[in-house]
Amino acid sequence: MTGSPTVERVMRDDLCAGCGLCAAVSDGAIVMAVERPGYNRPRIVGELSETAEAVIAQCCPGSMIAPWRDDLPPSPYWGPSAAILTGHACDEAVHYAGSSGGALTALLLFALESGTVDRVVQINADSEFPTRNRIAISRTADEVIAAAGSRYAASTPLASIIEELEKGGRFAFVGKPCDVSALRQLAKVDARVDAHVPLKLSFFCGGIPSHAGADRILAEMGLEGAALAEFRYRGNGWPGLAVARTTDGRSAQMSYARSWGDHLSKEVQFRCKICPDAVGGAADIACADAWYGGESGYPQFEEQDGRSLIMVRSTLARTFLDKAVATGRMRVETLSEEEIVLMQPAQARRKRLVKARFAAMRLAGRRPPVARGLLIDEASRLARLGEKLRNFAGTFRRVISTTP
Repeated sequence: MTGSPTVERVMRDDLCAGCGLCAAVSDGAIVMAVERPGYNRPRIVGELSETAEAVIAQCCPGSMIAPWRDDLPPSPYWGPSAAILTGHACDEAVHYAGSSGGALTALLLFALESGTVDRVVQINADSEFPTRNRIAISRTADEVIAAAGSRYAASTPLASIIEELEKGGRFAFVGKPCDVSALRQLAKVDARVDAHVPLKLSFFCGGIPSHAGADRILAEMGLEGAALAEFRYRGNGWPGLAVARTTDGRSAQMSYARSWGDHLSKEVQFRCKICPDAVGGAADIACADAWYGGESGYPQFEEQDGRSLIMVRSTLARTFLDKAVATGRMRVETLSEEEIVLMQPAQARRKRLVKARFAAMRLAGRRPPVARGLLIDEASRLARLGEKLRNFAGTFRRVISTTP
């Protein structure tokens, strides 16, 4: 076939998450490229097989989203859970480097040292363009720790997934919720996924900003156009500062509240705004910031000791985490589900408004992704009518204004 109906529809409806799955399974017929204002997008460059198209249709998170497992108590907001915890890495270097409590990094380190996996597929800064991301294959503790900290820019961690499966061995995968969703769907048609990827980790995602977001930060820092030696979005404290260092020795920093609130959040791609599973419900374990609430009820972003929210989504994952705790990699304590909304109010708001946003898309002639088994209706019933109407109208206006 000359093209991909699925990719073409997903692009037309502005639903691409940039995960890279389509490129990975296309046998070279699709490549990923950066498109303005700085998102990773597929480009069809060759003949696509019907088999590859069928896989893309089932796995692409702009087309279909993996349902949540139904053998554990599910929450409309937070997904299934075998345990809900807060905690942090016991190693102070890991705790400090991570975006919150370093929980994901601690789990990865334990996975390597216990022999659960022989490598980790994750994202790290691109050494040539430090505001951007690249796929990193980490085999040592130092490599895992070097990749710690959130990276608020486009990433395509699935672009090399077939290559990694062909290598054999066992590896942990860390990606955005949409990346893990695509990997779960791929496992339904490729048995190698579950055979070689025993640990699929994710995090609560606020959305992927374009590269223009980082450019805005650099401009305010007075470093626009400068050659960068390093750029960190977060980490080295909680929530950590955005820090830029140039090759000629200059440096600047910016608070998380300003970098995310005033710049990055304004560049988030449309697919993220209608995401029905931004909490990593398809992952084995998903982590997030366990923010402390202020008097206003909104999370505080002052620098303090970091702690992670840890959603354990299977009994096997609970056993793995318990072993990590027993060996001294992590310290955890239980958390009631009711407290999560105080830590992550934006995630709860987005989920309860997904149904209204989907309806606006349909009215505007766009087809949202298939999203069965994610309790969208249940979450919608938790929203106020006025809230739903405003979001329906706002999404409709946005979609109409960007329709070619």
